[in-house]
Formats: sequence, structure tokens, C-alpha cells
Amino acid sequence: MLSNLFTGKSFAQATESEDLTAQQQGLISIAAYTANGDLKNLTPSLTIGLDAGLTVNEIKEAIVHAYAYCGFPRSIRGLQTFMTVLNDRKAKGIQDKVGKEASPISNEGSKYERGKKVLGELTGAPQEGVLTGYGAFAPVIDTFLKEHLFADIFERDVLTYAQRELVTISVLSSIGGVEPMLSSHLSISLNVGFTPQQLKQFVHVIEPAIGKEKAKAANAVVTEVLKSRQK
Repeated sequence: MLSNLFTGKSFAQATESEDLTAQQQGLISIAAYTANGDLKNLTPSLTIGLDAGLTVNEIKEAIVHAYAYCGFPRSIRGLQTFMTVLNDRKAKGIQDKVGKEASPISNEGSKYERGKKVLGELTGAPQEGVLTGYGAFAPVIDTFLKEHLFADIFERDVLTYAQRELVTISVLSSIGGVEPMLSSHLSISLNVGFTPQQLKQFVHVIEPAIGKEKAKAANAVVTEVLKSRQK
């Protein structure tokens, strides 16, 4: 079971709409502009996200999450831009909802094993067996992925797995040239409750932030993933 999938909602409730919500669309734009370093357009997208009901901590967490895919410099510039937006809104008398903080991690087990468990929940496949591919070539990166990305980051419950995957596919689409990883995370997005229609809509929502060429490339990956699922 995807324990962090939808806080306080059943799977059916979370996927009952065929359209991405305003908050989900806000996360897409925020993640994409952060990854691109487009601070000029990030500024209004942050305002739109707040007005749509995203909390301050949800947006902060989304920008922090993005660093795992686009690097510290982009993420830090995104956070600095968000600080400016919040200060401007506060000066105008706007009180934005802060939202919850991450719960303490009570599991004292091996971070590597915890990360394997989270990845297994996301992919729907047990993470057992001998390392292959890049993991076998450079085992340390497999360790970093399991312990840091899927344990340290994904275990933080400020965002659900679904929200984190939405941020992830937005950043990967923005970067471009990482189609295998984008394909994997689009498949995970389906696993955590997004519908084929929502993934198609995702491409349209992100296009203004990443441009037609990258949106076209992302759409090709979406199409291939959906075809594979049908088989």
C-alpha cells in the first residue's frame, strides 16, 4: 500500500476528477520554472499557487524536492524568489497559510532498506536482487538514491507521493534529455493515482514553462508510457 499517497483521502476520492486541480497545476508551473531558473515567470506562478490554496510549506517542500533533479543552485534561487514573494504579500496584508511541518521519522531502520521499501511502493515492484546497469557500474549512486532521495526526501510527509511525482516529472520534462527517467516517473505517476487524461493534460500545462520542443518530447514519452500500459 502507498502509505504516503493521499493524506486523509481514499484512492478513489483522490482520482475522481479527470482534470488536474488548480493546486496540481500550480505545482507543475512552480517546479518547471524553478528547474529552468526562470525566476521572472516563477514569481507569478508562486502567487498563483498560493492563491489556489497551496500552503507555504507545500511550496517550499516542492522547491526543495526539485533540487534532487535540477541541483542546489536552481532550488536555492527558487527558495529566494519565494521568500521575496511572501514578503511582498505580507506587506500587502495577505496572510498565507503556512501548513504543516514534516513529521519526525520514527523508523530507526537502515535508511537504505527504508529507501528500498519506498521505491518498491512507488513502482509496485520489490527492490530485491543483484544491482544491474548504472547501479552495478557505480554502486554508490544506488546507495545515494535509496538512502537520500527515497528515504530522506520521499519519507517527508509535507507532500504526498503523488505531489512529489508531479514535481519530479515537471523538473525532468524541463531538463530534457532524460527520457528514460521521465518514463519511469510517468509510470510511477500512474501507480500513485494520476489518470492517463491527467498526464496528457500535464503536457499542456507545462508547455508555457518549457517551450514547444521540450513539451513535444515530453508528450512523446507520455504517449509511449500509456501505450505500454495498455498492452
